[in-house]
Amino acid sequence: MSRPQHFGWFLARGFGPQGWGYPSLDWDYDWTRPEIYQEAARTLEQAGFDLLIIEDSPSLGSPSTIDSRVRHAFGGPKHDPLLLAPYLFQATRHLGVVPTVNPAASLPFTSARQFATLQHLSGHRLGLNVVTDTGSARHFSGDAQLGHDEAYDRAEEWLDGIRSLWRSWDDDALVLDRDTDVYADGSKLRAVQHRGEYYSFDGPLNAIPFTDGEPAIVSPGGSGRGLGFAGANSDVQLALAPLNEQSVRGYRKKIHDAAIERGRRPDDIKILFAIQPVIVSSPEEADRIVAASAHPDDAALAQIARKQSSDLETDLTALDLDRPLDLSIFGAHVSRGSIQRLVGDRGEDAPLRAHLTALVRAGRINDRSGFVGTAEEFADLIEELGEWGNDGVLLWGDFHPVTLHRTLDELVPILRRRGILRREYADGGLQANLRAF
Repeated sequence: MSRPQHFGWFLARGFGPQGWGYPSLDWDYDWTRPEIYQEAARTLEQAGFDLLIIEDSPSLGSPSTIDSRVRHAFGGPKHDPLLLAPYLFQATRHLGVVPTVNPAASLPFTSARQFATLQHLSGHRLGLNVVTDTGSARHFSGDAQLGHDEAYDRAEEWLDGIRSLWRSWDDDALVLDRDTDVYADGSKLRAVQHRGEYYSFDGPLNAIPFTDGEPAIVSPGGSGRGLGFAGANSDVQLALAPLNEQSVRGYRKKIHDAAIERGRRPDDIKILFAIQPVIVSSPEEADRIVAASAHPDDAALAQIARKQSSDLETDLTALDLDRPLDLSIFGAHVSRGSIQRLVGDRGEDAPLRAHLTALVRAGRINDRSGFVGTAEEFADLIEELGEWGNDGVLLWGDFHPVTLHRTLDELVPILRRRGILRREYADGGLQANLRAF
């Protein structure tokens, strides 16, 4: 039997138009209603997945990119994933639900109380995908936009403050003694007084303590400061790296070193590498798809340029395809990881055409050049990752039920037969499932 791994799904479109641009749209689901998400969440739970991470960006971006973000629904519209979470908890019993939250968007006391409420309502299945997203700052205040590292400093203070509020009730503060009519002992509540660089507030929190752990913290940052934040704070790290042994082991070592530096154990953090596989019925079909992508025309490049413009909040469609890409066009708020995914290792003299072509081209799973292949071939890849010490994978895509079934129908039985994917959940919510192996 192979080493079991954790599995999650990254809802890449966020709480937005699921299925837009694909034939599956004619299933006539309404993306603004909870039913499509509830059906998909039940599928993930039946499959044995640990968690669902819901991407989000509160902002539609800069004035120059708003049209490109909404025209094809690449970057918007998006509704608030925190408010979707209760509907998903209602539809499931074990699946962890992880909405994206931005420390700039709400104060620590308000956040701590809302998150505590959801943690209790869900049976301790809440997670929080903490992103810094400084490009959204103008929506929350008139203050100057923070730099990349400063935004992480603020996020760390925000999370430290939230945790101090969650812990403002001592373990024995909740008495629940009917005979003496004592619900709680107020002397066991600590008066939190936080005066920091970014926030000032007092406690204690008006919410009872947790019985099965605090909400799990997820983080996606791949920069040095982002990895440091993960090492200090995260239960799950969303990892983006080439899936070869050297890169996987090297990335994991950076996270583990950061954890040790902050007094934590390496196995306190589950590192999940994000993958968007294309599962097909036969090796021949996989070869056909890869061959068809080898020489993309300008229309295909324009399509990927529109998507990248949304992700990078920078209009690539106005640039000359055959001139080198000037990286100075990307603002300080743009994710360094997103830029790196665009430019790869092609060097600063490579034209934009080369970068976009590399994104359009597909590769085969069986030779590790890409992610097109059969379910058996993809299971081989996951098994190999486990041999390198990997904790798990995060599959990537929208949340349309057709997308999930196309990816999982053949894959789940194969993974279970190989002992890679769980058949049963632990008791105690998301944290218990993350600690199960």
